[in-house]
Formats: sequence, structure tokens, C-alpha cells
Amino acid sequence: MKALLKISPILVLAGFILSGFDILIAAPLATIYAAFVAAFTEKLNTQTIINAAVDNVKEMQIVFFILMCAYVMAEAFMATGVGASIINISLDLGITGRSVAVVGLVVTSLLSIATGTSWGTFAACAPVFLWLSHILGGDVILTIAAIAGGSCFGDNIGLISDTTVVSSGIQKVEVIDRIRHQGVWSALVLLFGVIAFYIAGFTMDLPSQPGDAHSAISSIPDEAWVSLQEKRASAVTLLEQVKEGMPYYMSLPLIIVLVAAFRGMSTLLCLFLGIISSLCFGLLQGTVSDVNSFLELMYNGFSSAGSWVIVMMMWIGAFGGIMLKMNAFEPIAKLVIKASRSVRQLMFYNGTLSILGNAALADEMAQIVTIGPILKDIVDKNVEGDEQSLYKLRLRNATFNDALGVFGSQLIPWHVYIGFYIGIASAVYPLYEFTALDIIKYNFMAMIAVMSILLLTLTGFDRFIPLFKLPSEPSVRLKNKK
Repeated sequence: MKALLKISPILVLAGFILSGFDILIAAPLATIYAAFVAAFTEKLNTQTIINAAVDNVKEMQIVFFILMCAYVMAEAFMATGVGASIINISLDLGITGRSVAVVGLVVTSLLSIATGTSWGTFAACAPVFLWLSHILGGDVILTIAAIAGGSCFGDNIGLISDTTVVSSGIQKVEVIDRIRHQGVWSALVLLFGVIAFYIAGFTMDLPSQPGDAHSAISSIPDEAWVSLQEKRASAVTLLEQVKEGMPYYMSLPLIIVLVAAFRGMSTLLCLFLGIISSLCFGLLQGTVSDVNSFLELMYNGFSSAGSWVIVMMMWIGAFGGIMLKMNAFEPIAKLVIKASRSVRQLMFYNGTLSILGNAALADEMAQIVTIGPILKDIVDKNVEGDEQSLYKLRLRNATFNDALGVFGSQLIPWHVYIGFYIGIASAVYPLYEFTALDIIKYNFMAMIAVMSILLLTLTGFDRFIPLFKLPSEPSVRLKNKK
């Protein structure tokens, strides 16, 4: 009974979110409830509870700085022409009704890496590709599933993605190491996603006449522009740049960031390089009128980060600190350990916890910051081995936490991701009434990502993917299964 009471704050948090409460309201309420539970079950005084909450938030300070810079870089990339250049390059390769979903998947995957935001990427690309699909005779449901899945790609592996940064920070692993760990697997997920959407377009016998983004953007109704301006103003700027055309060299800031990342530079340095290079190229191209206007972009980025994600993370961090203080997750950990016969099975169950937590909380960030500490605690307390091997397990935990949060959201009908996507799609393409199942039905990218990472972990086939292999016994071993 006591164990159930200690885990009840998670149920309360999930209940608030499923009832329609914003996470900025649900998290403080759940934190207060958790504090009362901790005082009752553990006989903790008020100061001890406050210290537990604050100490956990302190652990995330570097993450806050990275997130603020990430939001600034995302704002800069969308406003200076970097994102538009990426779209133009992709569209210049040619597009038809048969290939619109495939191209949409690739473009959103690249753009989400550039901007670090799946929501912004979807908002920017939905008008282009839904109307292109309409003009070219493509399948609008296939197209929306493709851009939904592609938008999540960079959110899962992008250097400037908040979910990538937060999930890595919780597991105490470097973002760069995390990207290297899952890089080949993520590329394979994208490759198989492209193949799946190509086969679908072919079997649906969609038309193969080419078209262009200019016609698609010009066909967007005025009311759709007004709605998009209200929901995502930066997407309007990006679309106007796509329509006008953007030179290929404006994609260089993204290339600079990616090269710096793979050369092992720190995350903050990579972000600063992206911000500075986008300013320089923006001044050259004329998308940035002067330094003061760019400083305004930076202000908007800092404001966006501070107005929601950092505040939310602080509350969720406080919530997690109190939960950890009263060992609320111990029953879950014991269940996982009891069911595990090897470290590999334990890691598979950690992945399962991530997807179940995502379904329960209906918010990928809430899942990351709530379930993430559980995964770390399970490995830290129950697995032993050399530090290098244990670090690889933490890398997989971070990948689980993020991939099954972001991609898993695409397969959960009540998830906030799905609600946002439906809202944007309905606003920019009012000719069709979208439902949650429309996002899920053909979301091959999400299906491949979720199923593959779980099966590869359980079967050990991850050893065939470079840098993705988990260490095995006797390098790592369960402490109670010697």
C-alpha cells in the first residue's frame, strides 16, 4: 500500500495531463502532491523536501544554458534562410505525386536537424507538402504521416533538440557521444522509412508528373496564412523565403554545426558556431538587415525557451527530485530486476518503460524527465562493470528515453504531439478533416524506429550496427545474478 502511495504522484501527473491541463499547471500541482506524499510516507520535513527538489534542478543547470542557445539557433535558422535553403535544395531535385511523401520525409528530417524542433518543422513543412500533394495528386494521408515522422527525426538526434539535450543530461552522457552512439541506427531508420514510403507511393499508383513549391505556396488560402501566423509565425517567414528562393550557400551554417559536432566539439561551442555563422550568412544574403535585428531574434529565442520549456523542466526536475528522495520508483525497479535474466533483458525492459511512460503521460518531455531518472537508477544500482561499458548503457538509456518519447508519440492517439499536428494540418489544409489515426496509419518512420530499437536491444542484433552495440556479459553483469 505504501509503495502504491509513493508512486501515485506519477498517476496524478498523468491524470492532470490526460484531463487537458497544460504541463505548466500539471507539473506544479503534481510536485506539491508529491511533497505531501513524501512527508507522510518518509516523515520528511519541509526543508528536506525543498532541498531534494532544488538539488535535482541544480543538476540541470548546464542543460538550461544549452537549451537557451538551442532555441536561439533554431530561431536564427528559421529566420535567416538556413531552413528555407534546405527545403529549396530538396525540392530542386524534383517532386511528383508519387514521390511527395518521400521528399517530405527527407526534407523534414533535414530541417528538424537544422532547427531542433519537430513542432516548428511540421508547422513549416505541412503547408508546402500538403498542398503539393493536393496539386500533384498525391495521397494527403500518406504525406502527412511522412512529414510527421520526419519532423521527429531531428528532434531525436539533432544537436540542438531539447529532447536530445535533456535526455542526455539526465543520463549524464555527452550529447555528442549520444549522437555517435545512435547515428548509424538513426540513418538506417531514415533509409528504411524512405523505402517504405516509396513502396507505398508506388503501390497506390500515384501520378508521376513533377511540380514545384512556388505553385503549392501560392495556392495556400488567405485564411490558412492567418491561422499559421497565429500558430507559428516563424513558419510563415520560412515559407515566404522558400517561395522567393534561397541560395544553396545559406545551408552552410547547418553544415558547419554538423562538422563541428562530429569533430567532437562541445555542444555549446557548436551552437555558438551555428548562431554566428547564420548571422554572417544572413547579413551577406540580406535576410538579416543589421545586427540589432539579429539580436531581436536572439531575444525571441531566449524568451521562447524561458517562457515554457525551462520553466516546465524546473518543475518537472523538482518533481523528480522529490520522487527520488522517497525512492518512489523502487517497486518498478524491483519488478524490472526480478523479470530480468541478463543486462540485455534489463535494457529491453527500460525501453518498454519509456514507451509505457509516454503513453501514460501523453507528453514526450514529461516522459523523459519522469522516466529518465528511473532508467538511470535501475542501471546504476543493479548493473556492475567497467566505466566504459556502463557509459554505453547510459547512452542507450538516453536513446530509449528520447526515441521512444519522440517517435513513440506518433503512435499514441491521445498524445499532445498528435493533437498539435492535427491542429496545424487542419489549419493549413482545410479541405480534409484530419484525425489521430491519419497520423498513425502510415507513420512508417515511427513504427520502424520504435520496433527496431526494442527488438535490436532484446535480440542482440544491435551488434551488427556500428557504434550501437550494447556491452554484454561479462563486461557488464547484474549484481544479484552472479
